[in-house]
Amino acid sequence: MKTWHLTGDDRYFDYARAWMDSLVDDEGVVHGGNPGVLDDIQPGILLYDLYERTGLEKYRKAFSYLASLIVDFSRNEEGGFDHAESLHNQMWLDGLYMGGPIGVMYGSMFHRPLCFEVAALQALLMEKVTRDARTGLLYHAYDQSRTAPWADPVTGCSPEFWGRSMGWVPLALEEELRYIPENFHLRGEMIRMLTDLLKALMVYQDEKTGLWYQVVNRVDDSRNWLETSCSCLYTGGIAGAVRAGFMDSAYLKYAHKGYEGIIARLRRDEKGLMVENVCIGTGVGDVEHYYARPVSTNDLHGMGAFILMCIEMEELLRWEERKCR
Repeated sequence: MKTWHLTGDDRYFDYARAWMDSLVDDEGVVHGGNPGVLDDIQPGILLYDLYERTGLEKYRKAFSYLASLIVDFSRNEEGGFDHAESLHNQMWLDGLYMGGPIGVMYGSMFHRPLCFEVAALQALLMEKVTRDARTGLLYHAYDQSRTAPWADPVTGCSPEFWGRSMGWVPLALEEELRYIPENFHLRGEMIRMLTDLLKALMVYQDEKTGLWYQVVNRVDDSRNWLETSCSCLYTGGIAGAVRAGFMDSAYLKYAHKGYEGIIARLRRDEKGLMVENVCIGTGVGDVEHYYARPVSTNDLHGMGAFILMCIEMEELLRWEERKCR
């Protein structure tokens, strides 16, 4: 089930179409964005629903173009995607979400199994080069050349486990697994990667609030702070993994606690709902770098994560109701 599917009677379908039409002309040519940056390719996931609902050739052409960018995206010597062409050799965790689901969705719609291979191999390579054996957590980034200022000279990894960066990983894997065939040979490994990470993250959920910290494992550092966007992504990720049958329902206690924690810290003013304590866009650095990042209210990183969590929790509620019948 596609949790974010744009239904025909939903006004958001019209919003998405209007926005995409501002970027895709009548010939299917994509205008705007940088084809050498994974973040700029990611919005193309909207083309799946737009083409499915309308059948317009311009959406198919745009979708095909963006999927081809993913398949041929610049790589390091190990085969991992550069986070951007300007960041050669650097792999960042959020790149799995920016470059993974769109390719898998294209592969599912147009029967291109190579797209499944690309996404799975990128995910498993990312785990291989960023996973910490002791905690099971994933470092924010990896530099194959070991030349970035933040890169460990031996491992190539950045020094910290940043909250939101890990949140994109289960989101990417769960979205991809909705489209990847049951008999795909690396499907089991993708599920294992997903559940291993979620279980590792559960260890660091704050007992009192149900939330997670900006630097996930540094729970006893008074300079650290509970961050909203990663808490939303982990909560939704756990709920989605259970609902898909990848994890036992006993793990739902972590999702429910996270959801209650997020709802408890929301507030309203005259403008409406306020999603606070969201880390702004962040590059790679040391622990001081992450601690010093400004927090914002209704930052799109936070609003997006909050909406994704709410969608997943709503789907979970329906799933639980069906189980009780």
